Amino acid sequence: MCLGIPGRVIRRLDGYAGQLALVDVAGEERKVNVGMLDDPDLAPGDWIVIHMGFAMERVDEAGARRAMAGLELMGRPRDEPGAAP
Repeated sequence: MCLGIPGRVIRRLDGYAGQLALVDVAGEERKVNVGMLDDPDLAPGDWIVIHMGFAMERVDEAGARRAMAGLELMGRPRDEPGAAP
């Protein structure tokens, strides 16, 4: 299993053999290679999980929220009040 960050497809980009999409990743627009997805119907508004600039899988909005929550959890400092030792 790899770590990935969720992003929402804004639009497919012309050229590049149809393998690039403009994706909203945490409020920033990024070009992401979607060529590894076996999903020709990827459309604006769809959620994907991205690793190293490549879309690894398509997820629903709930899956995207879970992925982001997991990333946020890993980034929390250990000395937060109520954090497990």
